[in-house]
This record gives sequence, structure tokens and C-alpha cells, in this order.
Amino acid sequence: MADRVTVIGWDGSPLTAAARSALAAATLVAGAPHHLSLPEVPERAERIRLGSVALAARRIAGHRGTAVVFADGDPGFFGVVRTLHDPEFGLEVEVVPAVSSVAAAFARAGMPWDDAQVVVAHRRTLRRAVNVCRAHTKVAVLTSPGAGPAELGLLMEGVHRTFVICEELGTEHEQVTVLTSDKAADRTWRDPNVVIVMGGPVGPAVPKTSGEGWIAGRDPAAVARGWTLPAEAYGGELGEGETDLLRAAQLARLGPRVGDLVWDIGCGSGAFAIEAARAGAAVIAVDRDTQACTRTDSAARSFGVHLQIVQGDAPHILENLPEPDVVRVGGGGVAVVSAVADRRPQRIVAHASTRDEAELVGRDLTEHGYHVECALLQSVELDTRAWTETERSVAFLLSGLLPERVS
Repeated sequence: MADRVTVIGWDGSPLTAAARSALAAATLVAGAPHHLSLPEVPERAERIRLGSVALAARRIAGHRGTAVVFADGDPGFFGVVRTLHDPEFGLEVEVVPAVSSVAAAFARAGMPWDDAQVVVAHRRTLRRAVNVCRAHTKVAVLTSPGAGPAELGLLMEGVHRTFVICEELGTEHEQVTVLTSDKAADRTWRDPNVVIVMGGPVGPAVPKTSGEGWIAGRDPAAVARGWTLPAEAYGGELGEGETDLLRAAQLARLGPRVGDLVWDIGCGSGAFAIEAARAGAAVIAVDRDTQACTRTDSAARSFGVHLQIVQGDAPHILENLPEPDVVRVGGGGVAVVSAVADRRPQRIVAHASTRDEAELVGRDLTEHGYHVECALLQSVELDTRAWTETERSVAFLLSGLLPERVS
């Protein structure tokens, strides 16, 4: 095992005394080509071009001597330190940090970033990174080959955002470009790069006890307390498929979360769509009624959440929408449920007014390979002044879970 492993963060600034000292003693140095070409790297040291960090860690674990690993930015922030610390390799690591590429990107843009979401985009996680960009107003994306600005822009179709693209930060080739998301695919971008994605509605003003924030990311106080809020919060009376109890059960079954894309088909007032967005998910709200779309948009703005609202008739309007993770079918019956199931989301919820209708929907989901549950929900609202019944609602809740996509 290596006698000592030092990880040096590099941001283009002159190396610190600690970094130079570690390099002077190094018998093995791993890093990108621009790291290995630094004049401080000893001629006698073995050099490893860093591709797979895990493979490099195995080489270092079997090395007799002192090793140095270079990484761009802060190696402890979505960097190599996590892999090197894996018990599999048994390495003791010292870290010489540098300014992270995210901090450098926001510095170039002259913006604060304590309120930003930060995501990593690889080919396998690109869709989730895009969903975070759909749902949040300020996101920093650490890109990778095949999951860069062009791919982000293509997958953001239908959602307007501004991109600040920072290429090769800290090098003589550094360049910062500002453009709209629909233009990102028109160019070729150099790696490595960081993309700041901005846009969407700004939430309602939140009273603060001081002039400074207290938590990174979205301030919880910017989100109204409570779930399945009453009809008044959404601008008036709700539809029969939007009752408090039914919405609460649907949210519980779907469990929308950050990185998900939710379809809300037959969004009505927008109550369910807004509550899914408040959980951090990206949401596409669909309705054929113009007034429903307008009401949903107005309610979303009042809550400071971003929804993509699509007007049209399901199931045909669904054909060109991006792949969903979870779906609420608020209208359209078996035909819409069947079209949704063809897209293979992980979870689907629907409701029915009668047992016969519930059975048809349940059978269709079963035929598509979903594990189906059905429950009869009944709620009674009481006037607590006289303890008399004021309203009663009954609905069948159907939920389908696709076993092959359980996570």
C-alpha cells in the first residue's frame, strides 16, 4: 500500500506550499493530462492518466511509495476523495483543496450560489439532472462527455431556461457563454464544463429574521406548511377527483421526489401538480380545458413553483412528452391509463367513481404488468360548531406499481 496519498485540488491558481511539498516527495502522480504536464510534477515519478478513479485507486493501493492524485476544483465535492476513501482500497488520504468548479462558475457569473441545487450529469443520470433543472430556478450541473450543455438543452425542450456555460475553468482556454437553453445544441462545447441553469418563477417573498440565508438550497420556509391544502389555496372549488383525502393518498402512493418527472393528466385546479412540485419533482400538467390550464398556471405562480402546462386531449397529447417516473391519471378513463402504462412509469395512480370502472382500470394495469392495489376511500366533513355532516365523498383509489422499476 502507498505510504501516503495526497489529493490535490487544482483550480488554475499557483500550487500551495503543501501541494508543492507533497509533489516533491511523490513517486506516483495521477491526474488529467493538464495536471501531469505541470512543471512541479517530478520527472522520476510514475504518471497515471486518470480515467477510472477506481482503477487508479487499485494501482495506488499496490504502489510502494508516496502518491499524489490531482483533481479539478475541490476533490471532496463530487470528487475523487469519496472513491479513494472506500474501504475496499484501504487508503489514508490527505486533501489539499481548491476552489470548486461550481464556486468558480458562479464567481464568473457574479452570482451567489447558496440557494442553488447542484447535480452531476452522466449518461445514466442525465434525465434526472434535467428534471431538477425543470423544477428549480437555479441549478449548477457538473457535466461529463455525452451529458453536456447540448444534451441538457435538447432534453429541456418546452421549458425556457438561461444557460451560463463555463468551459475549461482555470485554464488559458477558459470561456464563459450565456445563451438560452434552446440554443445550446447548436454548438460544440469543450470539456470539462459547468452549466448554470437559471429561470422559472421566483417564489413568494418570505419574511426573514436576518439579511442572510441559513441553509443551502431551497429555503424550507419558501414552501407553505402542510400538504393537501384546502380548496381556497388553489383559487376556489376543486373537482371530484381532487378531494383532500384522495390527493393525500395519491401523493403517498406516488411519492414524488427530487429528480422525478411527474405527469398530472387532467390537472383541473392544479392542486395535485403543485403539491408534487413542492416536493421537488418536475411536473408536466395536462388538461384539455383552457380554463383549467390558466387556473393551474395562476396557482403555480402563487406558490412559486414551476410547472410545464400542456393543453390538449389525452392520450394523443402524451405521445411527445418526455418519459415520466410517476403518473396521476385524473381523467380520461381506461384509454388514458392504458396509454400511460405503455410508457412504463414506475408508479401510476387513478381513481374511479364505481366498482365496475375501478375493475376495468385495474385489469388494464394488470395486463400491462403492474402490481395493482385498490382501496375505497370515504371522507365525511363535519361542521364543528354543530358537529353535523356538511360533505361526503367516496372514491376508489387504484395504484399500479411496476415491479421491474422498483427503486
